[in-house]
Amino acid sequence: MRVRDEQPADIEAVRAVNTAAFETHAEADLVDRLRRETETISLVAEDSHGIVGHILFSPVTLPGHDDVRIVGLAPVAVIPERQRQGVGSALIRRGMETCTQSGVDAIVLVGHPEYYPRFGFQPASRFALRCEYDVPDDVFMALQLRPGALAGKSGLIHYHHAFAESNL
Repeated sequence: MRVRDEQPADIEAVRAVNTAAFETHAEADLVDRLRRETETISLVAEDSHGIVGHILFSPVTLPGHDDVRIVGLAPVAVIPERQRQGVGSALIRRGMETCTQSGVDAIVLVGHPEYYPRFGFQPASRFALRCEYDVPDDVFMALQLRPGALAGKSGLIHYHHAFAESNL
C-alpha cells in the first residue's frame, strides 16, 4: 500500500471510499464541496486493488490570530474491508508530514479520544482552543506541527461553512 496526493482522476474513487466508510453520503458530499470551495490537502491510500482510503485537511480560522496556519482533519475514511489494518494510521502520519511540508502550523480535529492521542493529538483546551460545535472537551483535539505555534493563541476555532451546512 502507498499513500500519495489525490489526483483529479481519483475523485470518483475517493467519493466511493467515503460513501463505503460512512453510513450516509454526507462525508462524501462534504469532501466534494470542500474540494470545490477551499484549498485542501487530500491524500489517498492505494493498493493493487485501487484506492482504499482517503484523508482530507481543510483550513480553519482562529479569529485574531491570522499569523498561525491551522487546518482541520476531516474526514479520514477507509473502506470497510481494509479497516483496522493500518490504512488510517498511514494516512494520518503521511498527512501530518504533508501538512508540515506545506507550512501548516497546527491541526485540529473532532475525533475519538482513544485513537488520535497516539499521533500526538491532545485536547485542544490545553492550548486554550475551543470548537465552534458543541462537542465534549476530550474529542476536540489539536496537534502543533511547529513547536510553540499555538503559544499565546486562544479562542474559538471556526471550520469552513460547509461543515455546518452538511448533514453530519
